[in-house]
Amino acid sequence: MKRRSFLQTAAALSAAPMLACSRKTAPPLPPGTLSGNDFALGHRLRNPDFPEPGETRRTPVLIIGAGIAGLSAAWRLARAGVRDFMIVDLEATAGGNARYGESAICRYPFGAHYLPLPTMESTAVRHLLADFGGLQGDPRLERPSYDERLLCHTPQERVYHKGIWQEGPIPRLGASADDRQQWLRFHARMAEFKEARDFLGRRAFALPVAAASRDARWLGFDSVTMAEWLAAENFDSVPLHWYVNYACRDDFGTDYRQTSAWAGIHYFACRNGQAANAGGDAVLTAPEGNGWIVRRLTEKLADRLLTGAACFRLEQQTKTVTADLFLKVEGRSIRIVAEQVVWAAALFVLPRVAVSLPAPLAALAGAGEYAPWLVANLSLSELPAAGVGAPLSWDNVLYDAPGLGYVVATHQQVRIAPGPSVFTYYRVLSELPPAKARELLMNSSREAWATTILEELGRAHPDLPALTTRLDVFRHGHAMIRPLPGVVHSSARQALVNGWQRVQFAHADLSGMSLFEEANYHGVRAAEVILSRLGVGESSLLA
Repeated sequence: MKRRSFLQTAAALSAAPMLACSRKTAPPLPPGTLSGNDFALGHRLRNPDFPEPGETRRTPVLIIGAGIAGLSAAWRLARAGVRDFMIVDLEATAGGNARYGESAICRYPFGAHYLPLPTMESTAVRHLLADFGGLQGDPRLERPSYDERLLCHTPQERVYHKGIWQEGPIPRLGASADDRQQWLRFHARMAEFKEARDFLGRRAFALPVAAASRDARWLGFDSVTMAEWLAAENFDSVPLHWYVNYACRDDFGTDYRQTSAWAGIHYFACRNGQAANAGGDAVLTAPEGNGWIVRRLTEKLADRLLTGAACFRLEQQTKTVTADLFLKVEGRSIRIVAEQVVWAAALFVLPRVAVSLPAPLAALAGAGEYAPWLVANLSLSELPAAGVGAPLSWDNVLYDAPGLGYVVATHQQVRIAPGPSVFTYYRVLSELPPAKARELLMNSSREAWATTILEELGRAHPDLPALTTRLDVFRHGHAMIRPLPGVVHSSARQALVNGWQRVQFAHADLSGMSLFEEANYHGVRAAEVILSRLGVGESSLLA
């Protein structure tokens, strides 16, 4: 989620005061829903009490998990001409963190809302975009053209600081000469890392991570935190620290005092995609964020997609794998017998359902920590007053707020006159330990969140509460794996990439960072292993 904004580190806020804001002078709260991941069904996997399967189905390939990794695996199989497979997901709709909603106003995201121009190493992403018309021409070109409707319209970014909206990601008001000097030095260091290569020509901080250099010069950054790296480099500017912390919270859901320095630097140094019809800092987006990709994928897979299906037992036999699924709507269980399986769900679930999973693999799969997120979509009768400074942008950040700002879902629409809109607000609870944050997420009412969100955004938009006709809150309990030191470049994690006999693992968790490009890479990689086992001769899309 894009927030390259020059912000100062916010003090940790206690949850209770935040959720107990007074409504004495505020207008009545707008209606809305409190939704998100199916926590109840997911939590049943802790102590499975599902009925035994009463039906058996067979398929050559079963994909468990219909997030970006699972959908990418399905896309790769279908692209190679393999149509006999199933893809299942616990949630009611496919897409994982890229799910979306729709109202009479427009579509809007429930999570990931943009995709940067893909790097040359992100070859599978380029081919996927080309298949859907987002990338036009040869996907192997360094500077292909992209669909103008997907390229983010200007103005793209602004930040609210000291009562003024400022264009771009860096608030200039209040910055000292030393702050500006340190920002330039930091930017120069990140530019060096972006260009750095090893003797094999691999980039130091490539995307996907599998394409990055394994040189010890850079891997050592994975043993310290981003805050520690800044201190070692003599960066002490408060605004710079706030900015870097914001970037880590935004992409990883993790405070920079806990984020691996390798991951923190990777945020700034990995992306170097170019376009023939846009600048290098352009991003691809739509009203529903990355949901447009989910929509295109699910349209092609509708006859093989089964949602609301929780896998509660996975067991390998000599020549097959059986997966027992509970169908929530029907209240019954079925058994799928497959020759090959792609596990594309979050890895931490695997040890709870996989029978006879080797202890080392179970320990690795269950070792990750996950950051929770909250996303709220505010339906507005009209846009709020312009305020002082830069005009409304696609990405809007409040300098002194606990949230990560908001994006405007209608920004890509070309209008003759203003009208209703949807603001998508993001909040990561990185000030709390993940377990405590999930507890807060689960136990707080929609009204409490709505009050807090309207108060926060009302600082920059005093008229926004009165313009909000609906406020829907969506909760991600385990939104993304946290790239703590030692996670991204753990040599032990390679065992997970190698899979488990007839089960291939495919999820961004394998990279230690929850990025679209990582999920796509692992989905395609797992599918290509299966294509090889099925005897389908295909050139790799990862080369």
